[in-house]
Amino acid sequence: MEISTISADQAYQMVQENKCNLIDIRELNELELTGRVEGANHIPMGNLETLLDPNSDVFKNGQIDKNKEVVLFCAGGVRSEMSVKSLTKKGFKNISHIEGGFGSIINSSFKIV
Repeated sequence: MEISTISADQAYQMVQENKCNLIDIRELNELELTGRVEGANHIPMGNLETLLDPNSDVFKNGQIDKNKEVVLFCAGGVRSEMSVKSLTKKGFKNISHIEGGFGSIINSSFKIV
C-alpha cells in the first residue's frame, strides 16, 4: 500500500488554495503544550475513524469538505502515517499526511497560534 506523503510547504500551498482539509490528530495536551496550527481542524487520532465517517457531524455541518483532500499531521509523522494506512483500508481515497508532522510545520509558512 502506497502512502501519500507531502511536505509542510505542499500542505501550506493546498491550504492557501482551499484544496484540502487540514487535520491535526495530536492529543489535546500536545496542542496545549506546543500551540495549534491556524486553520487546522483538531480530531485526535483515537476519534478519526468515527468522525471521518461521511455520515458524521463534521461532514454534515461542513467542518470537513468531502470533495477536498484530507491532510493529516501529528507531532512527528508516525501516527499520521499509520492513520492514513488505516483510513485507506477503510476506503478513503484522497488522503495524505505531512512528512515530519508538527516538527516540520513549525519551520514552514503555517502560523502557530
